[in-house]
Amino acid sequence: METKSIAVNNSTISYIDQGEGKPIMLLHGFCGSSAYWSEVVPVLSENYRVIAPDLPGHGDSKTTLENYSIADIADILQEFLDKLNIGQVAMFGHSLGGYITLAFAEKYSGSLNSFSLVHSTAYPDSEEAKKGRTANIEKVNHEGIKTLIDGLVPKLFSPENLKEEYIETAKQIGYRTPSDGAIHTLSAMRDRPDRNSMLESTSLPVLLIAGEQDQIIPAEKTFSVSKANIKQTIIKDSGHMSMYEHPSELIAVIKNFMEKI
Repeated sequence: METKSIAVNNSTISYIDQGEGKPIMLLHGFCGSSAYWSEVVPVLSENYRVIAPDLPGHGDSKTTLENYSIADIADILQEFLDKLNIGQVAMFGHSLGGYITLAFAEKYSGSLNSFSLVHSTAYPDSEEAKKGRTANIEKVNHEGIKTLIDGLVPKLFSPENLKEEYIETAKQIGYRTPSDGAIHTLSAMRDRPDRNSMLESTSLPVLLIAGEQDQIIPAEKTFSVSKANIKQTIIKDSGHMSMYEHPSELIAVIKNFMEKI
């Protein structure tokens, strides 16, 4: 897929922009890139304009910001949308992308017509998880990004979907994450607040997608709020990476949601 780049304040964002129609923005997870959506973009772009950026500190996107928060990334994405002259999008955030989606909805709800958490959660890190983030920061500092990725990637898939091609592809994408980008993002994830109040208060259509066998974020962490405007969907036999493990099912869920907005 062809990538473009655009300069925004303190950052240069690399992104995919494909198709025409209502705009959909896809945000990838930690140590991922727009390439995570390689099976999803071509199909969705038959009916929609699909925009998939590399998040700051990931892929080919660059930023001069240091010690940035999840909300700071939301600010960058709002400026990115402004540069593209896009008034409103449906934002789908995978994992880290979901944390950013909630922060974006909190600050820029007028720029959204709907949003979705894909294998993500509104809960903050537990104390144990925060210690894990700090330990991973030290790991990257002392051992580099490759060691982190080698330990992380196999956990992303359900035990039934540990296909070598999936693992190798995800690892190669992860290896391209700059070490400082991983470190700053680990800190941002560790320090993010509880945003369940955002789900409780929003009147926008919301789609919560969980993997039945997700070892990173179990369904009960994704389905933290139940309301009439919030749709909850489980993708069977999927771990944390339904865009690899069951892309057709994920695409069908997204299309069904978009058609009802």
